[in-house]
Amino acid sequence: MNICICGGGNLGHVITGYLANKGYEVSLLTRHPEQWDKTLHITTPEGKTLEGTISRLSANPAELIPQADLILLCLPGYGIADTLQAILPYLPPHTAVGSVVSSTGFFFEAMGILPETTPLYGFQRVPFIARVEDYGKSAHLLGYKSSLSIAVERGEGLSLAETLGKMFDTPVHLLASHYEVSLTNSNPLLHTSRLYDMWHDWHEGVTYPIQSQFYSDWTDEASQLLIDMDKEFFLLLDILPVTPGAIPTVLDYYESTNAATLTQKLHSIEAFKGILSPMKKIGNAFVPDFQSRYFTEDFPYGLAIIHRLMHEHHIHCPYINKVYEWGKTMLTINT
Repeated sequence: MNICICGGGNLGHVITGYLANKGYEVSLLTRHPEQWDKTLHITTPEGKTLEGTISRLSANPAELIPQADLILLCLPGYGIADTLQAILPYLPPHTAVGSVVSSTGFFFEAMGILPETTPLYGFQRVPFIARVEDYGKSAHLLGYKSSLSIAVERGEGLSLAETLGKMFDTPVHLLASHYEVSLTNSNPLLHTSRLYDMWHDWHEGVTYPIQSQFYSDWTDEASQLLIDMDKEFFLLLDILPVTPGAIPTVLDYYESTNAATLTQKLHSIEAFKGILSPMKKIGNAFVPDFQSRYFTEDFPYGLAIIHRLMHEHHIHCPYINKVYEWGKTMLTINT
């Protein structure tokens, strides 16, 4: 099988190396092919190093897309529409196109851009926790998922689920609707609640002596805000074609009962340890980094979709409104 990965970020590195190591023919569409080695080195939580050789590297879709049997986008929300437009002229009939992150608008964009004959698939949560070590050369696979859930539109869902299960060595569950992956209480609520908790009082001139840990320093206040946003989110799910239980509540997913136990759980997750808050150094101090994908993706793509649907369906959502409006304001005045 020829798999084309689009995007060379954290997940693009790890998924490319992981699948190439398994023997798949993997090509990579990236804006910077000249910065990549042909062989990627991926470390695993078990202390192993996987080596995967990339079959083809290019910034030109015409060189990679016509040969692809399966296409997987590993892109931030702002890169999805442009990439779909770029691959469209070279897309073989019936080649499935999917996204490793579905909560930033993939299905909405793909349904408007790609032919109706193109099968579409998207993950509810990413298969790996991934971090680049040396761009184009090595990366860390920090954590696996025990199972994966996907949605499929315009294609044979069970067949795609089986294919992806073999690719990622993980059981894959087929969901009933693209809403079940497009709407998530993962990053769009998880990240934004924590950012608001840390910096809702921030203004220019305020600095911090250290770069805080995003999860290890997580607070009960952030947990409570996340729980409150999640309750509003489920008011939306109740009126959309979403199967009850397809999207677990934050408390269920993290096996918690209240804000305090949720905080303890987030502190304890091994793969989260060492993940720093999105900050940049100014002199000897730190300030929030509004160019980070925590801001540029989770507010204008992830949370924005939820916010828009909440208002289209006239759902009262004061917590989501508060966090979304703060994030939008911060992006407006700091970018």
